[in-house]
Amino acid sequence: MHGEYKVPGGKLVVLDVEVDQTDSDAILRDVQLSGDFFLEPDSALTRMRDALEGAPADMSAAQAAQRVSEALQPSDNLLGITPEGVGIALRRALGKALSWDDIDFDVIHGPVVPPMVNVAMDETLAQDVAEGRRKPFMRIWEWDDPAVVIGSFQSYANELWQDGIDKYGITVCRRITGGGAMFMEAGNCVTYSLVVPTALVDGLSFAQSYEFLDQWVMEALEKVGVKARYVPLNDIASEEGKIGGAAQKRFANGYMVHHVTMSYDIDAAKMLEVIRIGKEKIHDKGTRSAVKRVDPMRSQTGKAREDIIDAFLGHFRDKYHATDGEITQHDIEIAENRCRTKFATHEWTYRLP
Repeated sequence: MHGEYKVPGGKLVVLDVEVDQTDSDAILRDVQLSGDFFLEPDSALTRMRDALEGAPADMSAAQAAQRVSEALQPSDNLLGITPEGVGIALRRALGKALSWDDIDFDVIHGPVVPPMVNVAMDETLAQDVAEGRRKPFMRIWEWDDPAVVIGSFQSYANELWQDGIDKYGITVCRRITGGGAMFMEAGNCVTYSLVVPTALVDGLSFAQSYEFLDQWVMEALEKVGVKARYVPLNDIASEEGKIGGAAQKRFANGYMVHHVTMSYDIDAAKMLEVIRIGKEKIHDKGTRSAVKRVDPMRSQTGKAREDIIDAFLGHFRDKYHATDGEITQHDIEIAENRCRTKFATHEWTYRLP
């Protein structure tokens, strides 16, 4: 059995193993650990390998990582390899965790629908994937109306200025994921949703899974000229400040939605009339003046939003051998019905008043 895992910011960890099945237990044997990492002294590799030899085959990635950690000594020097990476490689070798290459992806752009329908599709399309009616996918949103999308656990009154909402005709949507408010006008940001099996992040902490699922978009940003870095827990930032943020929802059906919104060219003055942003948060997010635009992607790339989206779609398609998918009218109608029964209701929007 063979498993591989590329440590984010590190090296490839490869684990080959066999499983001995007894009457009551299954144990690991013939464990071989390799990769292009650096490790001193050589004996550390033997100790890490031996820590897994004879161990229960039903261990979690965290339990395997704990065994490896306990085998290490304070003087050991690991570069590009982590105990957590070994645990994930083991789970993949045993067929308990997936890699990107195990998933047959669609890549989707649009269609143009109201923001609330996009929010609803994060739930309805994820259900379709879990029930086998659709492949896992990456979908870039398009929308036609101004909106603020607030996090599942945010208070409406604490986050929004009602006068600004009314002044600009803003639709307020509460999404299924946590995180902060997103100010969305047509063409002012780039938002995508990724629906994948949770087995893809098996063994990763929540914090690690954010960066792991956004590795592809960090590469795509570099291609279009954005100097970006990941800031734990869930922010993408540049030298000029925050570019965007990610959020996740994991479902009991074994699938999850991970989505990101990145600023392209946001009217910060209008945003501050709509979203309550305190002084500390303004300083933290790099919003220096209410009269300036938040435009890291436009100013750093000099590219039209459409060109950036094309680059994102192309990079994801090439990296993961994805095929082009689509959203049908039937899909939209299902999402519109979910809006009527859930997302547009007073009970959902004001569930935290």
